[in-house]
Amino acid sequence: MSSRIQAEHFTAAIFALLDETFESVQGIYLDKGTSLFETLATISAQEASILVGGKCATLAAQVKHIAFYLDVLEKAMRTGEFERQDWGKIWRETSAVTPAEWDGLQAALRESYSRIRALVTETTEWSSDEQIGGAIAVIAHTAYHLGEIRQALCTLQ
Repeated sequence: MSSRIQAEHFTAAIFALLDETFESVQGIYLDKGTSLFETLATISAQEASILVGGKCATLAAQVKHIAFYLDVLEKAMRTGEFERQDWGKIWRETSAVTPAEWDGLQAALRESYSRIRALVTETTEWSSDEQIGGAIAVIAHTAYHLGEIRQALCTLQ
């Protein structure tokens, strides 16, 4: 008996977790209606512009950071090159957003997410630790920031 996980089983599990995290809760680990895109749909540009706790990053920065992370990870997984990044830049530079900018940040996040889904679809063999770790990191990292966003919403209400 082989101890390897079949690629299609791993891919199916990754898609289920991506769906839960980003699009629509299936009951794997989130509460109904709390996926990232469902949550962002309830946030106005004005709310996205508030410094959380009066000194932390804005919700807009959280969204921009998630998209940036997805873009960096997708590129690294496709090329095998893990370039050094200025992870603090977004936190330093992203503050208040207009409604159009807020819509743009959400659209950019959706596009980044779409490219991650395409990458998972195209991956027929999960043959390296980097690939597997990258797929899992997308979910874990996004879930962390989703938690921060949801917690911040509690303080804004």
